[in-house]
Amino acid sequence: MVVPLWAWAAVLGVILAMLAIDLFAHRDAHVVTVREAAAWSAVWVTLGLAFGAIVWWMWGAEFAAQYYAGYVIEKSLAVDNVFVFAIIFSYFAVPREYQHRVLFYGVLGALVFRAVFIAAGSVLIASFAWILYIFGAFLVATGIQMALHRNETINPERSMVLRLFRRLISVTDTYHGQKFLIRQAGRWVATPLLAVLVLVEVTDIVFAVDSIPAIFAVTQQPFLVFTSNAFAILGLRAMYFLLADLMHRFIYLKLGLALVLVWVGVKMLLLEIYKIPTGISLAVVVALLAIAITASWIRTRNGATPPTETTLVDAPKIDTFHPNR
Repeated sequence: MVVPLWAWAAVLGVILAMLAIDLFAHRDAHVVTVREAAAWSAVWVTLGLAFGAIVWWMWGAEFAAQYYAGYVIEKSLAVDNVFVFAIIFSYFAVPREYQHRVLFYGVLGALVFRAVFIAAGSVLIASFAWILYIFGAFLVATGIQMALHRNETINPERSMVLRLFRRLISVTDTYHGQKFLIRQAGRWVATPLLAVLVLVEVTDIVFAVDSIPAIFAVTQQPFLVFTSNAFAILGLRAMYFLLADLMHRFIYLKLGLALVLVWVGVKMLLLEIYKIPTGISLAVVVALLAIAITASWIRTRNGATPPTETTLVDAPKIDTFHPNR
């Protein structure tokens, strides 16, 4: 697959343009409604699917299938990010009108870090082909671990990153609009919103450790790995506002995601024995996710929240947060 420099430039231009449009549309702090989130989700999904059609037109059906497989994998794994973001926002009692600003800069940082990871992964694979088997074994192990601990949730209070942040940086007790830093007594201090942004960014880096190798399982083309990641991540903010209040319904989703990781890991491990066609790989991923989501909705159709799950977006926990504790 030969990708000219103008294609890279065009993709980056579209991404920056869409980020600018999104930032302008949300320049004033406001609560993002479900209708607005649904509209933006439709925009991002349409953009991602349309780019796949362009790949098909320029490079053929096989590379388009690889792009779509990577896009579906990244989009599905991003749902797990949504659940963790909801926990973080709940713990810090972030007002809903400020959440979009945090996610915007979080996504911006995620695109940069993932580009670095993808570049490093591409160099490693080109230099050491055997590293694909390391990735495959890692994905299988990660999937099994996720399945075994699928009902566990993170506790931001025990986060080493948060403890280090509190030790190094003074943090105010209250929010100051959408500001991350303010001047207080002649010096710059952080607001709780900056602590939230740091945790969101670190969380995405941790998730990228799973998702980047997973996409390398379906394509080793850096252009496709980056674009499938980028177009899936661009819709993460809208996905959060669309799904966060419904996360308690997805009780089997983590199990489905765990099986996806195991599947793509096995696919990677079998490269020298049998190369599973991209279309079959994509179909299996979609089937696993569809079964997990359908089973979740059937299990929770009466509206009852299972004991191990909670609705986290609006839980009033500000009295439990002490910035410099």
